[in-house]
Amino acid sequence: MTLRIVNIAGCRPNFIKIAPLLSEMKRHAQIEPILVHTGQHYDRAMSDLFFRDLEIPEPDVSLDVGSGTYAHQTGQVMQRLEPVLREIQPDLVLVVGDVNSTLAAALSAVTLGYPVAHVEAGLRSFDREMPEEINRVLTDAISDFLFITEPSAETNLLREGKRQEQIFFAGNVMMDSLRNNAAKIAHSAIVSGLGLTPRNYALLTLHRPSNVDDPGSFAGIAGALEEIQHRIPIVFPVHPRTAARLEQFPAARQSLAGLLAIEPLGYVDFIKLMQQAAFVLTDSGGVQEETTALQIPCLTLRDNTERPVTISAGTNCLVGTAPQRIVARVAQILDGAAVAGHTPEKWDGRAAGRIVSMLAERADQIKDLYRGVRERSACLNTFSLVSHSRP
Repeated sequence: MTLRIVNIAGCRPNFIKIAPLLSEMKRHAQIEPILVHTGQHYDRAMSDLFFRDLEIPEPDVSLDVGSGTYAHQTGQVMQRLEPVLREIQPDLVLVVGDVNSTLAAALSAVTLGYPVAHVEAGLRSFDREMPEEINRVLTDAISDFLFITEPSAETNLLREGKRQEQIFFAGNVMMDSLRNNAAKIAHSAIVSGLGLTPRNYALLTLHRPSNVDDPGSFAGIAGALEEIQHRIPIVFPVHPRTAARLEQFPAARQSLAGLLAIEPLGYVDFIKLMQQAAFVLTDSGGVQEETTALQIPCLTLRDNTERPVTISAGTNCLVGTAPQRIVARVAQILDGAAVAGHTPEKWDGRAAGRIVSMLAERADQIKDLYRGVRERSACLNTFSLVSHSRP
């Protein structure tokens, strides 16, 4: 019995998570994986390089949604994905992470009667000003299978009314990508190519709207970074969103002029830079996890995190966005006071195997979910087509 799974990906964090899942699905003869790329990240460095580095096959379907507002992207994914799902008729739609494509694909699936599996479910920052938080909460609310990366996620999901039998502690598929690409990462020459030496530079990522869209906030963070770079070089792969804001905000642009600003990197080179950095400054969720796995000190430029295990077990520290606090915490690290951590439970590089095995074991159950809804939807669609074809 074949289990047809449509896998949705749209941007960098999705690609890192979907790669090991697709690889694992291909090991199961009874699973037919189909990859749909929404095109949420349209920049080559944010898409093509990751497909190459992670050896993700060419998408079976590309929606080419591109840039736009939250409403535009979400609406475009839904509008373009619905006919694709009707044609493919999957048994399950699998979504990962918390981006706009994640929620849009889940909504499209459930309205047509297709079960949804959410990988990386249950994470909560409890900050509704983050678009990703809205995506996480709503996606989990309509998903049937919830695969979690850390214990706090189970607590959150149960509090929100999900049933225990829907929740599966599978681990973190991002760690699978780290393990699967270890040899390529080891051979990357990006550090020496940039004229750097291990542990003698810091790595920065910065892209969240709360940090870069407000000129005052951006200028404050940039001022702290300007002070830090007098003590240690800072490598700054510039996200396309941040690059656009630098053109608009001259104060931030002037403060960051001394940083080593480079184009966005592929997966392998970026992880190599992270692996050999003295510490990392970031506002990214995934980077908090990757630094924890690599045991690299991480300073998160936010007041909250949806990944608390990176603090309780890992090397992550929330420093907020106050310039004085950022500078002071960096000084502590440079003076030898970095946070020690350990690898969280089930971050062992085998999460994809646990997820896919569970889905394969429940193939009959998955196929039977919402069968009546799908049949009614198909009948209504046929009726609509016939009605509109009448003269």
